[in-house]
Amino acid sequence: MKKIFLTTLLIGGLLTSSCSDYLDILPKDKQATDTFWKSASDVESILAQGYSSMRMCVPRMIQWGELRGSSVTTNVTTGYMIQNFQALPSNSVVKWMDFYTVINMANSVIKYAPGVMANDESYKPSQMNSHLTEAYFMRGLMYLYLVRNFKEVPLITEPYVDDSMPNDVAKSSEADIIALIKNDVKTALETGAAKEMFEATWANKGRATKWALYALMAETCLWAEDYDECITYADFLINATSGMRPVFMSIPTQWFQIFYPGNSNESIFEIQYNGATYQQTKNSPSNILTYSSGDEAPAYRYSTAMTLRLDEEFKQKSVRTYYGSYAGTKYLEYGKVWKYSGLGLDAEESVRTGNDLDANFIIYRMADIMLMKAEALVRKGGTDNWQEAIDILNKIRKRSELDELNVNLSETSELEILELILNERDMEFAAEGKRWYDLLRLGKQQNFKYKSEFISLITENNNTTGSKWINSVLSNEYAWFLPISEDDINTNKYLEQNPYYDVIK
Repeated sequence: MKKIFLTTLLIGGLLTSSCSDYLDILPKDKQATDTFWKSASDVESILAQGYSSMRMCVPRMIQWGELRGSSVTTNVTTGYMIQNFQALPSNSVVKWMDFYTVINMANSVIKYAPGVMANDESYKPSQMNSHLTEAYFMRGLMYLYLVRNFKEVPLITEPYVDDSMPNDVAKSSEADIIALIKNDVKTALETGAAKEMFEATWANKGRATKWALYALMAETCLWAEDYDECITYADFLINATSGMRPVFMSIPTQWFQIFYPGNSNESIFEIQYNGATYQQTKNSPSNILTYSSGDEAPAYRYSTAMTLRLDEEFKQKSVRTYYGSYAGTKYLEYGKVWKYSGLGLDAEESVRTGNDLDANFIIYRMADIMLMKAEALVRKGGTDNWQEAIDILNKIRKRSELDELNVNLSETSELEILELILNERDMEFAAEGKRWYDLLRLGKQQNFKYKSEFISLITENNNTTGSKWINSVLSNEYAWFLPISEDDINTNKYLEQNPYYDVIK
């Protein structure tokens, strides 16, 4: 019988009271399954490694989620290739291994945690099921990122042998991957073991709770055009009454607390960093979307079009603009990302430095869930649904100190309301890794109903390459997805390249 080796974590204690070594311990040794998986702490250690490994995914989450949408732009070569739809299978930026590393940790817990109860009498079914809910969330979240960026990927649900990704797994369809994510969330929730809160404060936002599972399901359903189900799971969050629920923070001056100090009441799930105690700044959004002083252009910044939109909101005194989402220069050619680099809303002197460059990367927060619901309502159609969507938009705008929208629905089209939501999401979630997926939903859903509008939005915002090129590339719907790395193609005999990149090859 083959032994399955798993990277394990054997340094220090777990589950201390801060963002602790639970998320800071690193691989030290390899243990075979016949000597590992003997106690609850073994399960905890693999979960910890799963969360810790998510930090390695953050650069891709930002690059994949922002650059093609053209609200954030870069002059970094690998990112530049993505934003201009020139990424090739040979580019390192398209490698997906970090996501599969997290999936492997989740698969390991799902397979081996139940057997630990036979070796550790203190490890009860309730604790084991709670651990499984976290693993299901991890696996589902990673697959959602993969399916949105590659459309079809290998669907792997067993732990790797010798920590090496299998080289004999073909791609699964988008529908099969979405079905797995949904099934994982439903399986996790049906046990009733998903926690509403953890003992450590940071863990309420840094580990998968029941609220995080609801959020993942709402987004998955929105992507899959299951609008009723999206609304159902969004409402599980919006209408929750538990004292432990995340809540939309409606007071304007609280907006920046979402980013500093982070782990706010509005937050649902954040990838955690702690620079001061554990020197966790590598791959943080503070370090990727680095702020630069003076008029020097940072590596990643807002595009000209996005900067002008932010500046227009600033003229209306919105809290989420100047020294909120962005800090400007004396020119409006680009804005600098401030929300991960500042310590407050007011002045440049409060820029993060040193170990303060450890902003968490927010995956889900309540404003996101509310706007997911609004989008689903618009897609469902009907005057009442459209009015509810506008009401949600106005709650977000009121928190941002912007005038409410007064929309005559009898003279408004579905596309016009969707564009209002897209704009609100663009401004609220600037540089949070969501823009490309928001645009992609517009382009692909309802049988590509708004394909031309999707392409126009990209060409209007991208000032780093020609509109003729973008129009030519995006006329092929397979070009909306990334190429599979040539390393994976070369090592997996069953893996086929995404069609657009086979053609250009």
